[in-house]
Amino acid sequence: MPRFMLAPKNRRFYDYFDRSVENLYAASSRLVDLFDNFENREEKAQAIKKLERDGDEITHRIIETLHLSFVTPIDREDIALLTQRLDDVLDFMEGATKRLLLYNIQEPAPQAIEITHVIKKVTAELNKAVPLLRNHRRLKEILPHCVEIHRLENEADDLHNAALSDLFNKEPDVREILKWRDIYQQLERSVDRGEDVANVLEGIVLKYA
Repeated sequence: MPRFMLAPKNRRFYDYFDRSVENLYAASSRLVDLFDNFENREEKAQAIKKLERDGDEITHRIIETLHLSFVTPIDREDIALLTQRLDDVLDFMEGATKRLLLYNIQEPAPQAIEITHVIKKVTAELNKAVPLLRNHRRLKEILPHCVEIHRLENEADDLHNAALSDLFNKEPDVREILKWRDIYQQLERSVDRGEDVANVLEGIVLKYA
């Protein structure tokens, strides 16, 4: 009687995920530098755009590998969702920088600067948490990073609300209100998608730890 063996689990996913969060952190560092040092804006925005395209390529590789893999190390749905949410974090970062140029912003708002620092902290936590996926015995070590990301999302919410309050109460130019409301929304959504990544990670931990 012939013996059949399951195809080996494709562990390249972990390498791709590691590259994805490293790319995210690099982009968030560029974002902070752009808002902290508001010069050479087009050059800095292009650097972030390049990282966003690199992220898209990583996303494509993960999805391609997912379609070609018979057996995966974690649920296919979790791989697909984690991939998409990581991609979203960077998409919204790049969306904020694109709008800075589109709206010809001459000076960054203080709360916007603070939110970019929160984004960088979120990506730093993801950069620590995601590599732990490859070792199921260490999965529970992911949870403290998720807790910190939830805390950071609350911090970003407070900053976002304060920014909108200042905007609507102190800014007389309706055009400036519309511009900055859009930029704040992009930054806030980047943090939100980071929290979504944390939620996916927590679900994986519950399944496999």
